[in-house]
Amino acid sequence: MKNSKSESYAAAGVDITAGYKAVELMKKHIARTKNEGCLDDVGGFGGCFGLNMAGMEEPVLVSGTDGCGTKVKMAILMDKHDTIGIDAVAMCVNDIICCGAKPLFFLDYIACGKNVPEKIAAIVSGVAEGCVQSGAALIGGETAEHPGMMPVEDYDLAGFAVGIVDKKKILDNTRMAKGDVVIALASSGVHSNGFSLCRKVFDIDNNPASLYEAKEELGGKSIAQTLLTPTRIYVKSVLALLEKVDVKGISHITGGGFYENIPRSIPKGLSAKIEKSAVKVLPIFDLIAKTGNIPERDMYNTYNMGVGMSIVVPAAEVDTALEILRANGEDAYVIGEIIEGDDGVVFC
Repeated sequence: MKNSKSESYAAAGVDITAGYKAVELMKKHIARTKNEGCLDDVGGFGGCFGLNMAGMEEPVLVSGTDGCGTKVKMAILMDKHDTIGIDAVAMCVNDIICCGAKPLFFLDYIACGKNVPEKIAAIVSGVAEGCVQSGAALIGGETAEHPGMMPVEDYDLAGFAVGIVDKKKILDNTRMAKGDVVIALASSGVHSNGFSLCRKVFDIDNNPASLYEAKEELGGKSIAQTLLTPTRIYVKSVLALLEKVDVKGISHITGGGFYENIPRSIPKGLSAKIEKSAVKVLPIFDLIAKTGNIPERDMYNTYNMGVGMSIVVPAAEVDTALEILRANGEDAYVIGEIIEGDDGVVFC
């Protein structure tokens, strides 16, 4: 890359040499994510990954793609860019683990108004941390400088993950039955959904200074710090659970909250009866509801409310499931059961 430099392109707003520097700065972070499937270094035209399919009868690749939504705006406002990448990975790998698939690798895409190598490297450091937490390798990505399309300080982040599962082990909710139990895995906060409503409720665009005031109800943290808390990654805990327990369904609670996501893992003719008093609602959600005068139903139809993932298991295996999940660092607890009906979710 020593001879690659265009003064004309730089004058138009794109500094290709900044891209080269960003790649050099991020390599140490990417190195942390290498696993047995990695075949080459970042910098080529494609990321290569060797599949180990030993012990699998019918290996199936499972993919997921997502971004961080307007949570990126929070990172930009706070000028803190080293955790938003965790969210990008989490939104993808938490989805594919719902099928029972083990993440293999991840690729990211960063679009920015101006390529500041140190900022890009900080973003990728978060992506790398998310990959380490999920066991996925970061095998490539793209940073695109878009002058004129967004302010120079702005950027957007997205990515996709690929995982693998033996076909016979893909989670099949057709075996779900009345009396099965719904287990909650606690979230770390708002995760990466509902931030447009957060911005409206707290008037973030017009009054950003209020974000930095310490709030007693948030344990002394500011709204900004609390909202920027990275999405929890559940992959390793769930993989451990799948080895020992007959898991019948998993839902990643993202946009649409309880009402949209829990029914996605439940077959027709059955519904999840959720005991509302059992849900450990995090203080940030109480603050959002109070400040914005948001109806309770809208809260449960927008946010995770403190439950980042729900898992359905047979009643006879609840104790074993809770023991495994807690041993793997999860705050896991029972929030309901499967009942007959086509309501999707019923609160009691």
